Amino acid sequence: MTYCVGLLVDTGLVMLSDSRTNAGVDQINTFRKMATFQHAQDRVLVLLSAGNLGITQAVVNLLETAEDPAQPTRFLSAPNMFAAARVVGDALRSIHERDGEDLREHGYEFNGTFILGGQIKGEEPRLFHIYSAGNFIESSIDTPYFQIGESKYGKPIIDRVITRSSSLAQAAKCALVSMDSTIRSNLSVGPPLDLAIIKRDEFQAGDAHQHRHGQRVFQDDPRALGFRAARSFQRTAQSELVTHP
Repeated sequence: MTYCVGLLVDTGLVMLSDSRTNAGVDQINTFRKMATFQHAQDRVLVLLSAGNLGITQAVVNLLETAEDPAQPTRFLSAPNMFAAARVVGDALRSIHERDGEDLREHGYEFNGTFILGGQIKGEEPRLFHIYSAGNFIESSIDTPYFQIGESKYGKPIIDRVITRSSSLAQAAKCALVSMDSTIRSNLSVGPPLDLAIIKRDEFQAGDAHQHRHGQRVFQDDPRALGFRAARSFQRTAQSELVTHP
C-alpha cells in the first residue's frame, strides 16, 4: 500500500508521496513513487503513483522514453496539462494491452493510478487524477486535491483545512499532517517521504526533496501539531459539547 496526495492552491501545487512497498509483513521495501519532469523555461510536471509497482514503473519508463532520442518525449512536449494527462492515460492503456491478460491469468488485477500536477507556460497550474483505465478527472475549486492509495486516514484534515486560497506553506503543512496521520494508522505506509512544492509561474520543482523518519520539516512538525490537537480535545469542556438524546 502507499499514500500520495496532491493539493492545488492559487499560488501553486504541493505533491507528497511515501516510499514504502510491501508484499507481506516480511517483504517491505523502499521505492520512490514520485517522478519529476521539467524544462526550466516553460514547464514542470510531477507524477505520483500507486498500485502495482510493475505497472506504475512501466508507465513512467514509457513517459521517459522518446521515440527519437534527439527529440523531447511526447509527455514533456505536450502543449498543455490536459494533453499531458492524456499521454499518461495512453501509456496506461498500452501497458494494459501488453500485460493485462497475463496479470488476470495469474490472479492479479490491473491496478495503477496516478496524480499528475504541474504547469505549462500559457496556462494555470493544474491537477489531475488518472485511473487504471486511462481516463482522468481534473480538480476543481470545490475539490482542490486528490489522494491515491491509503487515503481515508489523511482525508479529514485536508477537508477541514484546505481551500484554493490557502497558502503553499499551509498546503505543505497540511499534506505532511495528513501523511503523518496515515503513517500512524497504517504500517504499509512509511518514510522516506518525497515532497515537491511548485510555485506558480516558476516552472520548477525547486523544493523537491526527501524527508526521512524523525527529520523535522517545519518548526511545527506533524507530531507537534497532532499533540496540540489532542490537548485541545482534552481541554474541551463538557458543556461545550452538543449532546443528542
